[in-house]
Amino acid sequence: MRKFTNFYCHVNHPERKEAIYIDDFNYDLPDERIAKYPLPRRDASKLLLWKNGEISESRFSEIAQFLPENSLLVCNNTRVIQARIVFHKQTGARIEVFCLEPLLPSDYALSLSATGSCEWKCMVGNLKKWKEGALQQSILMGEKEVIFSAELLETEGNTHRIRFGWNDHEFTFSEILMQIGELPIPPYLHRKTEDADKKTYQTVYSKIEGSVAAPTAGLHFTPEVFESLKFKNIEIEELTLHVGAGTFQPVKSASIHEHTMHTETIAVPLETIKHIQRKIGNIIAVGTTSVRTLESLYYIGKNLPNLPDENFIDFRVDQWEPYEKTTGIPVEKALQNIIDYLEKHDRDTLHAETQILIQPGFRFRIINGMITNFHQPKSTLLLLVSAYVDGGWRKIYDYALANDFRFLSYGDSSLLLK
Repeated sequence: MRKFTNFYCHVNHPERKEAIYIDDFNYDLPDERIAKYPLPRRDASKLLLWKNGEISESRFSEIAQFLPENSLLVCNNTRVIQARIVFHKQTGARIEVFCLEPLLPSDYALSLSATGSCEWKCMVGNLKKWKEGALQQSILMGEKEVIFSAELLETEGNTHRIRFGWNDHEFTFSEILMQIGELPIPPYLHRKTEDADKKTYQTVYSKIEGSVAAPTAGLHFTPEVFESLKFKNIEIEELTLHVGAGTFQPVKSASIHEHTMHTETIAVPLETIKHIQRKIGNIIAVGTTSVRTLESLYYIGKNLPNLPDENFIDFRVDQWEPYEKTTGIPVEKALQNIIDYLEKHDRDTLHAETQILIQPGFRFRIINGMITNFHQPKSTLLLLVSAYVDGGWRKIYDYALANDFRFLSYGDSSLLLK
């Protein structure tokens, strides 16, 4: 029997000479600059090029000519689930349940393949109308009528533990969501989800169900773009970070040091880690989710030699781990520690949680460039971009605003290289 323990890379807040204030990462984003819909063709989007402070622009379809030869692109293959469920009580009250993450089973794949029942952490809209009892509705699954219910078990803060149940074990929770769930497009689009979003709000390489938001930098890729990469010997690897609702969580504190970063689950195959290790110095991350996953690998590997020899450890990287003044190790060694650990315990994938906060002052150890969209003002994603471009984010965003770039999830993209 496997023994399960939790390992937390937990440290206190870093002692920094200068506080980082979120108001320094604000800019005026007119509503008309937010792309409410995607372009008809994904790779027709504009591409801003930033290389060591110099800015130019092109089209995403031409990205291959700007990527260094022999690069390794690392993509997040998560797939957005139809996580928003609407119930109507007999009184006519509309109750909206938004699935955030699985609790029982706690593994995404196991929970989505569950039959009969499962439990999730959820947000609930119009909770005041759900005073007691289970919510229920009838679903037509093919020619079968299935009774689907939601029971409120407990509340913690603004989230709730919900037990979902259905009376036909032939169907999985994933199939139930596909039938009655709604794809949760970002709230800043200020519109309802449309049928077209079910395709356009997924990357062409999405595979592993679990996200409630898309890794939007990947939305620009097409089979033709991937084909063009082959001519420059650019390889592709995939990892998984399930994007949570926390990605839209605003920074409410004046200082970043008072902000609690959201936690997301990651999975990186052993063979992918080996490939990354071989290509260190040539790694390009597709999206901020891939950046966070890749940079988290270093801290997991760095701490491995200090861990007890367990059969399995559920790793978690704390948001302040990168800013603690501790002795570092070469990145190749950190990755080798993970490889050795997985091989020793006959595991083909690293599973972990990361709360890593990438802000100005962060030292990037694995990536050499990133592809990313244009992010909301005063967001942690903007902090991440600022960290990579050495504080020059405003020059980039001023250029994008002055040159008709489209912003946020369905907007245009940028390629940032050093």
